[in-house]
Amino acid sequence: MWKGRFQKATAALLTQYGESISFDWRLYKHDIAGSLAHAAALERAGIISGDELGQITEGLKSIERDIDAGDFEFKIELEDIHMNIESALTERIGAAGARLHTARSRNDQVALDVRLYCRQAVGDLLTKLRTMQSALIACGKRHQDAVIPGYTHLQRGQPVLFAHHLLAYVEMFGRDAGRLTDSLERINVMPLGSGALAGSTVPLDRDFVAEQLGFPAITHNSMDAVSDRDFVAELLFDLALIGAHLSRLSEDVVLWASAEFGFVTLSDAHTTGSSLMPQKKNPDIAELTRGKTGRLYGNLVSLLTTLKGLPMTYNRDLQEDKEPLFDSVDTVGIALDIFAEMVGEMTVETAVTRAACSDPMLFATDIADYLVKRGVPFRDAHEIVGRLTAHATTTGTPFPEIPLATYAEFSPVFDESVLALFDIETALAARTAVGAPSPANVAAELDRWSAKLA
Repeated sequence: MWKGRFQKATAALLTQYGESISFDWRLYKHDIAGSLAHAAALERAGIISGDELGQITEGLKSIERDIDAGDFEFKIELEDIHMNIESALTERIGAAGARLHTARSRNDQVALDVRLYCRQAVGDLLTKLRTMQSALIACGKRHQDAVIPGYTHLQRGQPVLFAHHLLAYVEMFGRDAGRLTDSLERINVMPLGSGALAGSTVPLDRDFVAEQLGFPAITHNSMDAVSDRDFVAELLFDLALIGAHLSRLSEDVVLWASAEFGFVTLSDAHTTGSSLMPQKKNPDIAELTRGKTGRLYGNLVSLLTTLKGLPMTYNRDLQEDKEPLFDSVDTVGIALDIFAEMVGEMTVETAVTRAACSDPMLFATDIADYLVKRGVPFRDAHEIVGRLTAHATTTGTPFPEIPLATYAEFSPVFDESVLALFDIETALAARTAVGAPSPANVAAELDRWSAKLA
């Protein structure tokens, strides 16, 4: 493609080192879509005839059909998806194919392809996120009455409904979906027509091309257009944060499925065994997801490192944007798919979780609130209940079994009504503030999210 300038063939090692067709072949549909729109613009500008446009259109569509069917031979010596398609097109239709690259550089061509890929990926990921949220909501509804200890510092804190815990992740994935949707504003900007860095003297209607490809906006600086990968970095950050949320959920699942907790049972289809220990049932999906999150972080840092020292405009370093992008999209996509399946078949061991919530210490905050409602300043109430807790721990007497006279020794505000606090249903029903885990609130949230996702 540059034989006019060079007198010596490209070294075999450079061909091997510089090729990207081994991974950017995935852009073929986007590259062909961009070429079809570009060809239409060339015909509109009078650069090619209507007959040539027809030849180019049919030629590109035939190449797409061959790639779809697995009948297309990608050639490493042609470096990338752009030249593989252009070369095949010229072989099939002759001179008309050689005219296609008029007023276009691989610099603006790849910028377009990557934006088209990212736009499609965001759409697919949004669907997968909704499926993941729906699986969590369905699991919450299946076990709507299940209670579980809420933890801070991995120490039991207060009882909550299991569905409330799952809804926390529904909220996280909802924010993830919002970020992905927001990213479309930066992705959906059409760069074709920027040329290598300074546009072209051939006047193409860029707004027409944008309309053909469904872009609501076009770039306004040719140098920025060919070197901008901010939108890729933004998407990689969004995917890394989805990974963080999946990893947190993974850690919960690993703990819940352990013999020490025993809160959930995972289906055989979504666990593995041991090659040595016959009794094992391992939560591999959660563990793999927790591990793959590190790759998502690494892909983001890799791209940011590539971008940090680049002078204007296009530099070959930017070839390193695609493998991290493809890997992160693939990794998050399959993680969401398999996690939704696993959650869909996960069973909560409600008797075990209720037993874990029977620890009277989970009601310590309720006792403090009881005192506050009777006029005791919160800091004083906190100290009183702290001393009461120390007494219960030292004497081995749970809160419900402490005599009322002993309660009165810690504060004269206590009366027999304090003994009504030690009931899970009563404790949960009292938490009625917006966002709190009362059964009515949780039921309403499950319904709200179901309607929203529908």
